[in-house]
Parts: sequence; structure tokens; C-alpha cells
Amino acid sequence: MSSSAPNFKHQDSQPWYKNYMVVIFVIGMPAFVVIACLWFVYYSYQIRDSVVRDDWYMDGKTLYHDVGRDKLTYDLDLHGKMQFSDDGDVTFYLNYPEQSVQTGKLLNGETLTYPDTLDLSISHATDIKKDRDVVLKHQEGNKYSAHVDIDPLKAKYYLQVSNDGKDDWRMQDVAKLPRSEVSFNPLPVFDES
Repeated sequence: MSSSAPNFKHQDSQPWYKNYMVVIFVIGMPAFVVIACLWFVYYSYQIRDSVVRDDWYMDGKTLYHDVGRDKLTYDLDLHGKMQFSDDGDVTFYLNYPEQSVQTGKLLNGETLTYPDTLDLSISHATDIKKDRDVVLKHQEGNKYSAHVDIDPLKAKYYLQVSNDGKDDWRMQDVAKLPRSEVSFNPLPVFDES
């Protein structure tokens, strides 16, 4: 019972660099990975996301000022209603409290007047290209209007109506647009103070 032992001294007749396994695993795979990485870097640069807000430091510095604007809206008890039409017309109604309308004085004692213009900012939650800033012009009474082209796909938007005059206030809301109507109310966070 003799079995022949395997011959481990057998050598290939071709050199190592001509073996197809060397071409596939030592040269081919790393080359493929490098090319794929370069392609992904190029592709990610081409489809990069837009910067929604590019100056966070300045936003932080104005935070205290903005809270004061929200507090003034609460103190004056300002409300608003915005209506959107299908053709892009926006109508905003600035509603002072009934007491202010009857007396002709705001709750802080100043004379009740309707500003000539209000600033409207409509900011898309993720795409800066869909942001819109317009000026609402006073029409009559508490009515303001402007024309705004909003993207027809329903998405989340941050809405802000503000007055940059003597009474520097702002109203804010978050809504999915397009829709027919949005209501603005003072922030309830000031109820506790």
C-alpha cells in the first residue's frame, strides 16, 4: 500500500506577473476602487445640496432682536390671515385686537395705523431656490396683497410677515404649501411670562 506523496516542488512554467489572478486582484481591484471613488467625488460635487442659510453667526447675533419682535407681536395681540389664490395672488389681512380698533390706539398706547408695506418671506424647508421674498402693499383697511409664484409641489415652508417700521414686529407660521389659507397668531410661549 504505497501512495504517492504530492509533489510540492512543482513550479509554474510562467512568471508570477503573467498570472491572471495578479491582474485581477493585485492590479484590477485597486484600480477599480480608485476610479469608483473619483467618480463618486465628482458626482457628489455635481449634485451637492444648496445652502439654506449661509450666515449662521449673524443669525445667532440677531436672535435676541427677533425674540423682541415676537414679543411685540404678542404684546400688541396681532393676528393675521393669508389667502393664496391659484394664479399666485396673495392677500394678507392684518388684524388688530377689537379694543385697539375701537379706541384707535394700540395696546402699547401708540396710534393705530396700517403700515404702507409689510415684508413677506416664504422659505422652503430644504431648497433655497424655492424661497420667495416679496413686499405686501396696503390696499384698504387691513388688507395687503402681492403676487408670489410658489412651486406647485406640496412642501413645508416657513412663513414670516414683518413690519420694519417704528413698531418692529413679525408673525411666523409653518405650513405645507400650496394651500388656500394660513393663519398667524402670536407665539404662545409668552403666555407664561
